[in-house]
Amino acid sequence: MGAAGGEVTGSAYVVEADSARVLVDAGLFQGGHDAEARNRIPITETNGINAVLLTHAHLDHTGRVPLLIKAGYSGPIYATAPTVDLAEIVLKDSAKLQTQDAERMNRKRHDKGEPAVEPLYTVEHVEPFRGMTRQVRLHEAVPVAKGITARWFEAGHMLGSGSIELTAGGKTVVFSGDLGPITFPILREYERPTKADLVFLESTYGDRDHQPYAQTIAQFETIVTEVAAQRGKILVPTFAIGRAQQIIYHLAILFHEGRVKRFPIYLDSPMALEAMKVFARYPDLYDEDLLRLKKSGLAPLDPQWFTPSVTAEDSKKLNDVQGACVILAGAGMCNGGRILHHLKANLWKPETHVMIVGFQSDGSLGRRLVNGEKLVRIHGEEVEVKAAIHTLNGFSAHAGQTDLLNWFAPLANRKPTVALTHGENPQRNALAAKLRERFGISPRLPELSEVVEL
Repeated sequence: MGAAGGEVTGSAYVVEADSARVLVDAGLFQGGHDAEARNRIPITETNGINAVLLTHAHLDHTGRVPLLIKAGYSGPIYATAPTVDLAEIVLKDSAKLQTQDAERMNRKRHDKGEPAVEPLYTVEHVEPFRGMTRQVRLHEAVPVAKGITARWFEAGHMLGSGSIELTAGGKTVVFSGDLGPITFPILREYERPTKADLVFLESTYGDRDHQPYAQTIAQFETIVTEVAAQRGKILVPTFAIGRAQQIIYHLAILFHEGRVKRFPIYLDSPMALEAMKVFARYPDLYDEDLLRLKKSGLAPLDPQWFTPSVTAEDSKKLNDVQGACVILAGAGMCNGGRILHHLKANLWKPETHVMIVGFQSDGSLGRRLVNGEKLVRIHGEEVEVKAAIHTLNGFSAHAGQTDLLNWFAPLANRKPTVALTHGENPQRNALAAKLRERFGISPRLPELSEVVEL
């Protein structure tokens, strides 16, 4: 087993069966002062890996794939078609950010007479990715290595996301991947596998349910209405794939129905702009509500609803925008990207509103804002926080406790071994208690590099 034991980033699992080894996910650690150091530790010897399987495209599940390529891995990478398209976008963006961060760091190190550091990887280590991929269809049994067969099921977390069922030596292992809440718009609900001897279950929100989605939308509408009246800015640290589309979807409905007077939406994320094109390619994965809206003439993901901000110069010009607007910019945990510039320029203004609409890992700037810190450091400078900080966890693309338990329910009869991963320990402990209470199952809480035998 690799990572995401006791935390919510860095997912990676090495599966060994007889003479074959496959890697399920290869995600970056994000947030915290030691994340980069841990990312530089090899997951495993690449010459012993027969295949890589990806649950979905988010960086905490794919971000170390270029490191595998850099280390010499040249085998197949299995994923759904949308995951391939989106992961290529995510990894190229990550490589660019790794390079920029290294350049920024090296300017400071040069001034101090310190030796330069290399980026984790560069675009050249991402370029082979697409040629190495093998696209899979949901529910199709795919031989991925000698004696190992894999099937993907809809996970409802992001476009193309899947849970993975591995079969080897007469045993079945299920990796939930990241699961979406059943109320998540745009995408279809997760599917529930029915058999497993071992289950790796995510636990990001294993200790609680999100507030009801309708309540979240009401809160969202109240904030948007208030900002429209104040002529302020709404800054949304945005995960470019999923959350950006979700926020635009709801704003488009508010504007279309006349509940809020329309104002500009700036999509300040080249990665999100590319992702919008991918969403347009796979309408067969949309849920019934979005298909119904499209038929009625309202296309809430259509480019008419937002203004693209492509270049760095476009992004800088947003500082001069007067009046109410929404700026959606990455990164979603405020740990890099264009959102840092917007926060630096606007956090000190009382009329600014910051919407935190996704999970913020421990140590990240986003977590510090959620925790109410009044002074934060951005790009080496202290910035006073006078903006209103709103946490809307109901927008989360992760299943809450009830949805996690319901996903697991069909698997419970066979009393599989359960390992809770992709969650901080308080969340894992709470979900473990519920699994014991409801199903009589005592899960394992594995740590980084721990081995689980079946």
